[in-house]
Amino acid sequence: MGTLYRHFPSRDDLVDAVLEDAFDEFVGIAEAALAEQNGWTGFRHFVEEGLLLHARERGLREVLAWRMSGKERAEAMRRRIEPLIGRLVARAQEEGRLRSDFSPADVGMLFWGGDRVIELSAGVAPKLWRRYLGFLLDGLQAEAATPLGEPPLTRAQVRRIGRKKQRQ
Repeated sequence: MGTLYRHFPSRDDLVDAVLEDAFDEFVGIAEAALAEQNGWTGFRHFVEEGLLLHARERGLREVLAWRMSGKERAEAMRRRIEPLIGRLVARAQEEGRLRSDFSPADVGMLFWGGDRVIELSAGVAPKLWRRYLGFLLDGLQAEAATPLGEPPLTRAQVRRIGRKKQRQ
């Protein structure tokens, strides 16, 4: 135990180190999605492959969704991923495939919902999240869009939700 704490002074440092490969893989998924010729295909690829990674690396979900302050590696990954997500959303919208009122901030909601399905169905139907994702992606297409009654969350609201979740 002493050796562990000499290398990792806190639990957060250890989590960051353990999940560093998953952080890199998540960013790589976004970069590969941006390399797709079609913006909608890239967006779908990112969400599907991102949820697949979340299903495999359960710790990644907690770090991405709720550790708003985070340690250096987690914070660096967030800084790398946010502009990539923004570009994925913009490309799909510019093509007219992704509804125009969808925001990069809404991507987190897709992952929060998908993660919950993964968590609840893992022992019974481990691939159920793919069905849920199909419903979500169909509803995000521009031609299916109907006006929404609420705007996307602000960064401050996301942080408040994260702090509330951490206290539970």
